[in-house]
Amino acid sequence: MIKKMLFVAMIAATAAGVAVPASAVEVIILTAPPPLRVEHVPPPRHGYVWVPGYWNAHGHKYAWTKGTWMRERHGYRYNTPTWVEHNGQWTMNRGAWARNDRDGDGVPNKVDSQPDNPRRN
Repeated sequence: MIKKMLFVAMIAATAAGVAVPASAVEVIILTAPPPLRVEHVPPPRHGYVWVPGYWNAHGHKYAWTKGTWMRERHGYRYNTPTWVEHNGQWTMNRGAWARNDRDGDGVPNKVDSQPDNPRRN
């Protein structure tokens, strides 16, 4: 119900000329994305990380987005976009920067005295 109300509000805002950020829209597609394309990864660039290409949503279809270099963020890693299926519907988890935290305990590796122990207190 809440998703329907948000969707209606976004449609109304768009019709009224109000800009709606693309990241706020959850796109659902009923078919699985095509297999990832094979890309030639260029040689490493100092201060940059390679973000591989992925299938992006374009309306209710898929469109390929080429891989690219992104400026490195020290203490972070880039999680590439992925598609997740739930009950026959595919939704996209957008790419995002996350703190380096190998064990998932919420303490960045840089200041973690035990960076590989998720059960420590």
